[in-house]
Amino acid sequence: MKCPYCGAEDTKVIDSRPAEDNNAIRRRRQCEDCQKRFTTYEKIESIPIIVIKKGNIREQYDRSKIEAGILRSCHKRPVSYDDIVATVEDVENAIFSMEQKEISSDVIGELVMEKLKELDQVAYVRFASVYREFKDVNTFMEELSKLLK
Repeated sequence: MKCPYCGAEDTKVIDSRPAEDNNAIRRRRQCEDCQKRFTTYEKIESIPIIVIKKGNIREQYDRSKIEAGILRSCHKRPVSYDDIVATVEDVENAIFSMEQKEISSDVIGELVMEKLKELDQVAYVRFASVYREFKDVNTFMEELSKLLK
């Protein structure tokens, strides 16, 4: 590992510990030449995932879209930011564990709804109303009756 301060290639690891819920390793390093310390993170390189949207349009997976949808659904709800982040991570872990190069946006939407149903039922209904494109009150009531069962 090259030193970011002096460019020397001789550095040593002083400390290693898990980071990001054991999905990465944090390493504290020291340059043998200038003695300055710096931190590096080692993370498994993930396969780029393509999301297949409506109309067969393909785009690269973007975590921020899932996070934005969940944040909107939980707006003014008693859900902590930590719970929202954990939900996003759960959805993302489920997506990556499928080990597919392409995934339908429908599958992602269903995963988000499954996690929101556990997190907050109002947020679940909010997300479902947009995701499933409720056309009228009857569609909304059908979803509520499923939730109440």
